[in-house]
Amino acid sequence: MLPAEKLKTQLSDLSMNLWWSWNPATIKLFRDLDPDAFRTSKHNAVVVTKGLSPDKLHELSQDATLRARVDRAHRELRAYLSPTANTWAATHAAPLRVRPVAYLSAEFGIHESLPIYSGGLGVLAGDHVKTASDLGLSLVAVGLFYRESYFRQHIDRQGQQHAEYVNLPMEALPTTLLRGENGEPLLIEVPMTHERILAQVWQVNVGRNRLLLLDTDVDGNSDDSRRLTARLYFGDQRVRMRQELVLGIGGIRALRAAGIDWGGLHLNEGHSAFATLEYVRLRMEMTGSDFWTAAQDVAQSTVFTTHTPVDAGHDRFPPQMVDEHLEPLRRSLGLSRDEFLGLGRIRPQDGAESLCMTVLAFKMSRYANAVSALHGRVTRKSWQVLWPHHREDEVPVGHITNGVHVRTWVAPAMQELYSQHIGPDWLDRLADPSMWARIESVYDAELWETHRALKASLVHFARRQVSAQRRRDGYSEDLVESATRALDPDALTIGFARRFATYKRANLIFSDMERIKRLLLDADRPVQLVFSGKAHPADRPGQDVLRNVYESSLSAELRSRIIFIEDYDINVGRHMVQGVDVWLNNPRRPQEASGTSGQKVLLNGGLNMSVLDGWWAEAYDGMNGFAIGDGLTHVSPAEQDRRDAEGLYRTLEREVVPLYYQRDAHGVPSGWVARIKRAIRTMGWRFNTDRMVMDYTRECYLPAAGTQSCAMPK
Repeated sequence: MLPAEKLKTQLSDLSMNLWWSWNPATIKLFRDLDPDAFRTSKHNAVVVTKGLSPDKLHELSQDATLRARVDRAHRELRAYLSPTANTWAATHAAPLRVRPVAYLSAEFGIHESLPIYSGGLGVLAGDHVKTASDLGLSLVAVGLFYRESYFRQHIDRQGQQHAEYVNLPMEALPTTLLRGENGEPLLIEVPMTHERILAQVWQVNVGRNRLLLLDTDVDGNSDDSRRLTARLYFGDQRVRMRQELVLGIGGIRALRAAGIDWGGLHLNEGHSAFATLEYVRLRMEMTGSDFWTAAQDVAQSTVFTTHTPVDAGHDRFPPQMVDEHLEPLRRSLGLSRDEFLGLGRIRPQDGAESLCMTVLAFKMSRYANAVSALHGRVTRKSWQVLWPHHREDEVPVGHITNGVHVRTWVAPAMQELYSQHIGPDWLDRLADPSMWARIESVYDAELWETHRALKASLVHFARRQVSAQRRRDGYSEDLVESATRALDPDALTIGFARRFATYKRANLIFSDMERIKRLLLDADRPVQLVFSGKAHPADRPGQDVLRNVYESSLSAELRSRIIFIEDYDINVGRHMVQGVDVWLNNPRRPQEASGTSGQKVLLNGGLNMSVLDGWWAEAYDGMNGFAIGDGLTHVSPAEQDRRDAEGLYRTLEREVVPLYYQRDAHGVPSGWVARIKRAIRTMGWRFNTDRMVMDYTRECYLPAAGTQSCAMPK
């Protein structure tokens, strides 16, 4: 093979496995190959690779240093994928090698170049899949292929959010169309009462594991059905139900068509709960048992994770809509209409009650969990009605607190610092508390300067993004120019980035404008705010909150201290969590199930300032960050907002600002750095996805897989 051909093959192998996206050296390799293409394509390695002309490939193949970098990356990928690799799962979860976990989710946030995610649920799913790969845990993920993604956000000069949809170019994605033995695209069928929906299956390689994506844009479907998987979280209730039928029923059929025998089924939120019914149908077909016997078997091997205590987050479908879509499945299960609908009802005999996907998931699983300790308590209280003979503390719903994928979210500079001071094998010991305790040996000045460099990078990124936004939208030259000078790399920088749902209260910090102005404009101890986030296109109140924040960033008085970065995605989030001093989180307690963005911040040397909700309620110890309020909840939302706003200002004025600006003789905020070290030492080992996936494996996956073989007849 000629050097240029070998180089092209190696780069293609690397770009078609998203393993590259959480390996700093390989990321830098693709960036160096074509910096402009890498940046404009949202860091897409496939675009970079396919954009290399034959002449360019020949030129690169003559560069011995470049060839060595490619050889090394390719060699590392092959070693990573080796079936003999010594992984955690090879010792602790060997049975799952032949009976992998089937992990179903409505969205997956693996990397910004594959935008099939909306927010935290998808990013958590992506981190879960990547971590399973790193641990050597055999897992096959299943989702939907959204050709138009969620939406690209554009904010006009009046602060109004606009949703823009763009078709993803298939040739620019790390996807492979699965084909059957006849060479034709693998098609699965989802039968409904009056029609059938066809879907083809794309495969994405995520390290050692696979992600299967169902796509209904195929010949043989109606126009409506072809567009069914075009967008994430769009359309009316009927569209939502049809998407979830494709995900659930279609997901099980895709696994079978791909020849996968799974050892446990994991439903990441209730969106995929229809999978359990299709799974029951298959077991009835295989064993000849009745529905109730097969349902018990399926439940014993099914894990359900619920992610929201907000009522609107639980999908409900009226009986008539269920009849319209699920009559063939009901008949194949041998159930009466009332029996079938009762599977998703709190009161099975209530003919007017809708079918709730969360109820269906609870009833069809034996391993159910919330995603933080507080969320577990809230979930048991909310759903105790399903277990009327149990006390609240006896409700069989546990919790496995979320974490984050360290290799994805920790900046290369921090990774290097950890390698030098914590140990070269630190990435293999993420759940070891004794390892993280070594952070105390790092010199304060070194840790502080590493963090300052990351903050300078965030400031540069924010200036570039916002000035480009304003120039594109025809703002005055003064406003464009002000964006290039906004933010002070030495000022206390607070970040807020997440979905702009109203309960997350993105504008709580603006409750008292005069008070926040005093903090922002203090000449000696200035504070500055960096915002980003999207409101759902149908969420008008959320868009109003966004407009309020955006207008504040354009204020002549505050524009140098407040920045709003448009089109929040994984890339924007990465820059923010790596560079801020403080991460602000102020949801209306207890509506934040977990939240993981703050976990990314702490591992990058930032501190959390949060309401005692979600993961922070079990993480805060008084010295590893800052708390807003005392954890009490008032019956009046307005009064709670007032109290939390007061708590936010008081914490900033009395704790955060003074500690940040208190410097030693060398200009280092030693008290602040001590709090950073305590945050890393006390929380680094707990709030990562290595610990999380290990917990799922020990508590759920191995017991579920051990109940029976889930092999299906070919």
